[in-house]
Amino acid sequence: MHKRELEVRRLGRIGYGDAFELQKSLERDVIERRQQDYLLLLEHPHTFTVGRRSKENGVLATAENLKTIGAEVFETDRGGKVTYHGLGQVVGYPIISLSPDREDVHCYVRDIEEVLIRTMADYGIEAFRIEGLTGVHTTEGKIAAIGIHIKRWVTTHGFALNVNTDLSYFNWIIACEGEPVTSMDRMLGREIDIAEVENNLVKNFADVFGFPHVFETKTTTLLTTLAA
Repeated sequence: MHKRELEVRRLGRIGYGDAFELQKSLERDVIERRQQDYLLLLEHPHTFTVGRRSKENGVLATAENLKTIGAEVFETDRGGKVTYHGLGQVVGYPIISLSPDREDVHCYVRDIEEVLIRTMADYGIEAFRIEGLTGVHTTEGKIAAIGIHIKRWVTTHGFALNVNTDLSYFNWIIACEGEPVTSMDRMLGREIDIAEVENNLVKNFADVFGFPHVFETKTTTLLTTLAA
């Protein structure tokens, strides 16, 4: 059970490189002090990220294509293959210490999936795991991708949830195992309030990971106090 506080930072739209640098800075802080954990919630401009398990042909777009569609490509140190980050997506980067009571990589991934599955249930969307695959799926396709990095039992990277996402960008990559993708707005037939989704993600994250106190630096007000 976590006794530390979880600091939530809602960063809005931020470039992938800037978010990566912030993650690494917070990673160093958590490794050195082990006193506080972080959850970054944000939106990236159109970006394709290449994970450690990706093949060279994972991005189908040429340099000219990338210029036309306004997308960048970043190689990164997370696990997984190629994925898309972009507008209308909620990206979550937990920078938390799994030591000493949660030192299990597979369990951590399953817990992230549980956070997303509960959040989808808040909207009446039935989401589930598929054995052998990482991420969260629905009957209409994959709705959230997960890719993580762990250093000295401190996590970086995380998840990308398709909320009001332009799914056509996935046509430019061979995403994960090539399964179809979907989004919350497609499944529900309406635009979804991003801030509300973030609120639900924060609550479910605190519940699953056992954070009794969650606060947001932007407002310095307590978001929720949950019983252990």
